[in-house]
Amino acid sequence: MTEEYTEYHPVKGSMEDHTDNTADHHTSDHASGGQAPADQIYKITFSDNESSRQLFGEHNRNLMRIAAGTDCRIHARGNTVFIEGDPIARDLARNLLEQLYDLLRSGYPVYPNDIDYAVSVLSHDDRTRLKDIFMDTVYVTSKKRSITPKSHSQKAYIDAMRQFDIVFGIGPAGTGKTYLAMAMAVAALAKGTVNRIILTRPAVEAGETLGFLPGDLTDKVDPYLRPLYDALHDMMRFEKASKLMEQGVIEVAPIAFMRGRTLNDSFIILDEAQNTTSEQMKMFLTRIGFSSKAVITGDVTQVDLPPNRISGLIEARNILQSIKGIGFVFFSKADVVRHRLVQDVIDAYEKLDEMKRKQK
Repeated sequence: MTEEYTEYHPVKGSMEDHTDNTADHHTSDHASGGQAPADQIYKITFSDNESSRQLFGEHNRNLMRIAAGTDCRIHARGNTVFIEGDPIARDLARNLLEQLYDLLRSGYPVYPNDIDYAVSVLSHDDRTRLKDIFMDTVYVTSKKRSITPKSHSQKAYIDAMRQFDIVFGIGPAGTGKTYLAMAMAVAALAKGTVNRIILTRPAVEAGETLGFLPGDLTDKVDPYLRPLYDALHDMMRFEKASKLMEQGVIEVAPIAFMRGRTLNDSFIILDEAQNTTSEQMKMFLTRIGFSSKAVITGDVTQVDLPPNRISGLIEARNILQSIKGIGFVFFSKADVVRHRLVQDVIDAYEKLDEMKRKQK
């Protein structure tokens, strides 16, 4: 651990002995209740003023967020933080503060959402080095924003895409499966390791039945491919993406268009793969040519196929895991990187599904 921490030890006396009643200790609103014994109060002093200011946040908002996430009381005065809580919660808050400070000192900009991700990561494994996850830059967007993993599973996913030619990312919505795959694809294109990017997904949830939709073929399939366009345009400027698509360097198409092709020197992403049929999945996997990489993403709990059709993703999960050279990464609700309520929604539906299974 860096030597920037000039003090870190239990503090004798009550919290009020070491803090004042100014706005510096807004985080006391997140107390878990009651006054902790004196030996459960930790004091950490950070020596770098600017990094401390960024760590604490405007009006100590970051400290408030850390206090809420760790169930501690956190007070600040100057560059010194006082942590009060039970031993496990207190150690989590201490670990979190020190590692976030270390990230800031290394040039990583810590945003409020990063605090939530860090709480989740360290809650599951307090030995984790946040630097190993948060500073593994996959791609820097046109807006100069670094795309990095935010959880253990996302880091494993990135490493799998670097190691294997075929990777399955399976888990609930909002876990970054498609977004990180897109970032890896754009990065590979920028480095020249592939010559093109191919993005595909089932055009219609219940099969390729496009005939009843209005418009020409482009009008019919575009709404189903829109999430792939959105992710792409988040990586690069609209004009550049449009030019690459006109040149055929980036192709976005429904999975039916993959039939009969051999895809060499390509980074191929199959999204919403839970809605492919067994035949479509087999067809897709056998399109992969030399010097290509394929990433298949999906959520096996959101299959929209008719009851009598087998999901190609579920079948592939069951029969391909033993093949060397194919990577499988499984995500959980703990990896959700959307709005914090998304985790709660997923949890509620998981409980409902479990209740239904018990009633059968």
